[in-house]
Amino acid sequence: MIDFQLVDLARELVRDRFPTLRASWLGGSVVAETTTSTSDLDLTVLLDGPPGAHRESLRYEGHPVELFVHTEESLTYFCDRDRHRRRPSMIRLVGESIILADYDGAGAAWQRRCLDWLRTGPDPLAPADLDHRRYHLTDLLDDLRGARDPDRIGVIGSSLLESAADLLLTGSRRWVGAGKALVTELERFDAETGSTWQADLLGAARAAWAGDPGPIAKFAEQILDQFGGPLFEGYRAEADLPTTR
Repeated sequence: MIDFQLVDLARELVRDRFPTLRASWLGGSVVAETTTSTSDLDLTVLLDGPPGAHRESLRYEGHPVELFVHTEESLTYFCDRDRHRRRPSMIRLVGESIILADYDGAGAAWQRRCLDWLRTGPDPLAPADLDHRRYHLTDLLDDLRGARDPDRIGVIGSSLLESAADLLLTGSRRWVGAGKALVTELERFDAETGSTWQADLLGAARAAWAGDPGPIAKFAEQILDQFGGPLFEGYRAEADLPTTR
């Protein structure tokens, strides 16, 4: 259940600190109903002028707060960056939110825009991007097969978890995440497809840290097979060098 006392607190904070705001949104764990004793209030604010785009961490009435302050230009930039890198951090904070203030319609318009992006998903992977992910996962599998001591098996297993999940999600035109956001994106994927990848991959990574590399290798191979199989011999990537005059 959403804690509406926190919603009211968030609304009070943004109106006190930003009297000329155009719109503001409360997203994150409060809206997702996953708050813990250490959860913060994730607040996005849209301004039409100073103090300009910035991020700020603070405490308000004893609650930790993360403020993401934007202009129209900066919000557009960060949402475009989310779409390019396939990690919808800002897009989720605005799209999956409670609108705290909306004085000119921008709050509702941006929320609809972000929800549309979330529903549509990222663009399909370009062939070169898919090959890069296949190559990276293949290389990690080779490292795992050669690992002998438990620490290296565990570390490589964790990297395989992230790389395999990245290929699974991006190859399926789903959003991806880092850290706890990756777990959330796997949960969403499983809910949509009826799969069990979140439990499978996390359980396999725990097995790798216990010294058993078999499960994470098996699941990584299964994901590779969905997207063209292992790739090593013949892989080529052109160097992305800065242009010079």
